[in-house]
Amino acid sequence: MSIPHADRLTRLTVLLAEWQAVWRPLPFQSRRPPWAGHLPGLEQALLALSDEACERLQAAPCGTSPLAAWLPVAELGELVDLPDLAGGDAGLPASWSQHVGGRKWQQIEAFVPRVALAPGQSLVEWCAGKGHLARTLARWHGTEVTALEWQPALCDEGQALADRQGVAVHLEARDVLAPDVARWLTPDTHVAALHACGDLHVRLLELAAASGCGVTLAPCCYQRTAAEHYRPLSRLGRDLAGRQGLELSRDDLALAVRETVTAPRHVRRSRERAGAWRLGFDLLQRELRGRDDYLPVPSLAYGRLPETFAGFCRWAAERKGLTLPASVDWGAYERAGRRRQAEVRRLELVRHLFRRPLEVWLALDRLQLLEEAGFTVALGTFCERELTPRNLLLRASLPARACGTRTPPS
Repeated sequence: MSIPHADRLTRLTVLLAEWQAVWRPLPFQSRRPPWAGHLPGLEQALLALSDEACERLQAAPCGTSPLAAWLPVAELGELVDLPDLAGGDAGLPASWSQHVGGRKWQQIEAFVPRVALAPGQSLVEWCAGKGHLARTLARWHGTEVTALEWQPALCDEGQALADRQGVAVHLEARDVLAPDVARWLTPDTHVAALHACGDLHVRLLELAAASGCGVTLAPCCYQRTAAEHYRPLSRLGRDLAGRQGLELSRDDLALAVRETVTAPRHVRRSRERAGAWRLGFDLLQRELRGRDDYLPVPSLAYGRLPETFAGFCRWAAERKGLTLPASVDWGAYERAGRRRQAEVRRLELVRHLFRRPLEVWLALDRLQLLEEAGFTVALGTFCERELTPRNLLLRASLPARACGTRTPPS
């Protein structure tokens, strides 16, 4: 039986607040997790997991899990179980995918049939990039699409693509955070946004609530926000969070999107190596400083990682003003870093369990904002998580507008 949106939000708020002392701490910052004393046996059970079991739980933390003896696995699993929003697999013509990356095209192919227009509505793409989604929407719905994108260079490239393909798309170089963007949103408009980040999609929802435009949104990167602390968007969200003592920082929001299932294998290997090296350096710096606490090290852009562990440690020590001894057993610290990485990966499973619940909570808060403005809103998924972990979809319209359906093109 479907759980009413307000009930789902209420129950998730209670659980996230009750267990925040467990899902907030970052395991790599402490030798032992702060919750270890309160949950006897959980730490040992996690550290005893095989690599295969660890990978399985990373992929499906709310599934059958040994964590259920200590944590509310079944209830969280129930609360994040959302329907696939109707739309079907359109099987769009392969020719439409020209100039679009394979995975991006698959996401567009899953998203587009779920954008339903009411009679007479015009279409706008929000944060359009080169307008790949806009071109597909224009073809699918047989209508002109306005695409809003703040980078003029992307607008120029996207407009050239649309013109060359003969697709009715007009790209506008506009900052969606600027006040004048509201003129594109009216009750006769439907706005589509596939993976608009943080404040960008929040801006869309706030304008939609004020204007009455329809929305189909797959939100992303909740942590990309100017505010250091999250203020729930809905009245119900603010009331529940206030009563339960749930306060979310920007770092907390990042947990909701901390997944890399779609990253190429070589990127995952590079990230794993960088993570092991950071943990190896962390063990070294604790000994050098005589302080058993974590020392943050700046991030390195992909491709700029030094070639060796020793090189990484020299780089990190220089950034933190540390003097390395003349002789260091680099191999020993690198091996220790990899052992520590295996431990951290297992202890992180506790946070993974709350990752999707936090994301669904954020989506429900967005849904509630629109429901409080009188919209009819659906929340579900538009594709499998293997295609993108950010597979949640919000679809909203005012009840007076009945959305039509489309038949797949022949």
